[in-house]
Amino acid sequence: MLVALREILDESTTIVTIPKQPSLDNDHAIALESTEGQVAINSHFYIASGYESRCYEEIKKAGSLLRIKSPHRMGKSSLMARVINHAESLGYRTVVLNLEQTNQKIFADPEKFMQWFCASVGKALGVRVKTEEYWDDIFGANDNCTDYFEKYLLEGNDRPLIIAIDNFDRVFSYPEIETDFCGLLRGWYERSRSHPLWGKLRLVIVHSQEPYAQRDINQSPFNVGFPVELREFTTDQVRELVKRHQLSWSEDELHQFMELIGGHPYLVRSALYRIASQDITLEEFLRTAPTEAGIYSSYLMGHLKTLEDYPELGEAMQKVVMADAPVRLRSEISFKLDSQGLVSRIDNDVTPRCLLYKLYFRDRLGGS
Repeated sequence: MLVALREILDESTTIVTIPKQPSLDNDHAIALESTEGQVAINSHFYIASGYESRCYEEIKKAGSLLRIKSPHRMGKSSLMARVINHAESLGYRTVVLNLEQTNQKIFADPEKFMQWFCASVGKALGVRVKTEEYWDDIFGANDNCTDYFEKYLLEGNDRPLIIAIDNFDRVFSYPEIETDFCGLLRGWYERSRSHPLWGKLRLVIVHSQEPYAQRDINQSPFNVGFPVELREFTTDQVRELVKRHQLSWSEDELHQFMELIGGHPYLVRSALYRIASQDITLEEFLRTAPTEAGIYSSYLMGHLKTLEDYPELGEAMQKVVMADAPVRLRSEISFKLDSQGLVSRIDNDVTPRCLLYKLYFRDRLGGS
């Protein structure tokens, strides 16, 4: 229920109309959008990642596989939505599955998971679920799933089928499913090289991390296809967003803003939304943002809880924020902190991703 409620809230768009700032020449008010969830397709506030046109070209290729990766709230789902929208404009069949919304019991059994996957794709395409007709206990789940797609979902329809799987990371918590499902997707990708029927299937995998220790790189979909790793906004992109929010800032103010939070898309848009709504001034934002009295309170405390729940991560993050230079951590720990978006890598060392994290976690993890 909590996951369903969160999804509803994430998909909602709050519109706030604010008056024109006196210092601007534009005579029109702007409609601000809530920063939760995907950025709407027609949003005035979407900043292109630079990958859009390349993704649009890749999705046209037979058997293509796109891998969109970044830490949480960096714009992965928004880019995915645009890829799917473009595919629909080409007349392709499209399916979006969000594993974060999937019922926990589906992950209890690899066989059940594969049946759920087949049924969910068929349901999204508007066809009757026929897993009982294509499932044979003599064969494994991967073989049955392949038959279901080959003989039912792909055969008899010339239109390409695009399947986007959001929050793919969830399968990494279930080793048996991870091994079988990743092997299945990699097998389909390889099959498309020589079987035209499978060329109609194109995959989009959206994830925040990859398995830390891949069991068999030849069974992994994470070393094939077209990789997209989203980065933070540049100074020019943040400057453009400031302009779109009808804020008139000096270069020094822009510098102070980015010095604190960098170009993290969620942090940037959340702050600009609140400042443009006149809920808070830039000065108040800069002063309170690294505290639990600031606008990032829930966001920061969510990260803090993770670090407290996993003491090894908390101790490592404490070392990072207390140091004045990049820190060398165990590879697995660096990998996990990087996947959460809390650190940036500098060669084999790490440093806090932004000053906001350094200030907040230095205080809350016991630093002085």
